[in-house]
Formats: sequence, C-alpha cells, structure tokens
Amino acid sequence: MDRDELIFNEYKLYSEQKENFIDRNFKTNRFYMIAIFVLVVSMLYTGNIVFLNTISATLVFAALGVSISALWWMNVDTYNTLIKIKYANVIEKIEQKFPVKPFTDEYQGINEYRNNKVFMFSDIQKLIASISALFFFAVCVSELSPIVMNIFNKVLTTALKIKSGI
Repeated sequence: MDRDELIFNEYKLYSEQKENFIDRNFKTNRFYMIAIFVLVVSMLYTGNIVFLNTISATLVFAALGVSISALWWMNVDTYNTLIKIKYANVIEKIEQKFPVKPFTDEYQGINEYRNNKVFMFSDIQKLIASISALFFFAVCVSELSPIVMNIFNKVLTTALKIKSGI
C-alpha cells in the first residue's frame, strides 16, 4: 500500500468515526429529551406525594430536571466543541494532502452560514435545554416557597416566645 492510499484509508476511517460521533450526539440528545418528558409527566402524576412532611415529589423531580437540563446544555456544548475540533484540527489537515477537500469546504460553508447569525441545530438544543431548566427552576421555587415561609414563621414564632419570656 503506497503512502497516498494509506492517507486516504486513514481519512476514510476518521470520517466514518466522526459520523458515528455525530450519531451518538443525536442519540444523547434524544435521551435528554425523553428524560425531560418523563420528568414532566412524573411531576404531573406524583404532585400530591409528600416526603418528610414537607418535600413533595414535584420538588424532587423539578430539582432533578434542573440538573438534567444543565447536563444537557453542557453536553451539547461539549459535543459541538469536539465536532469542531474533529473538523478543523484533524480532517482539514488530512485533506490538505488531497486535491479535493469536501469537509474543509463544508466547514467553511457552515462558518459562513453561522456568521449570518442564523440559529443552528445546536443553538436550538441549547435553547430547549435552557427553557426546560428555567421551567424546572420555577417549579422548584414554587415548591420551596411554602417550605421556606413555614421555617421562617417557626423561627419568628420561636423568637417572639423567647423575647416575651425574657
């Protein structure tokens, strides 16, 4: 096998691995979307369940939802960074040895399109993750407010009892 054929085989293998990586990214996003959906449905069906006389199942699922949404956002960001590295630092360098550079041209086209401030798929994923995090955070706040007020009232009542006893 000559040098050019070896480079081409490495290029082909790396391109296939990059495509597999992108497929794994889509599967990961599907997992997060299903997890968010399951949490919302769980919150709807377990809203009346209360643990330890104060903590509701809704609060637990909402806190879990905030965490999962944050992880999803970070995951999207990480996959985007790694995909860019695979394009810019690896595939483009291999393509410098070829007369035709399809991935380099594609990446330049994406960058030109991106510079026009158009939403990309990853931006939409991050937006959905952010909206779900805000939703779950709002549910957490609404569930925590009565608990915090109850604790505040108990502290205030205890302080007043202590003050009147002195």
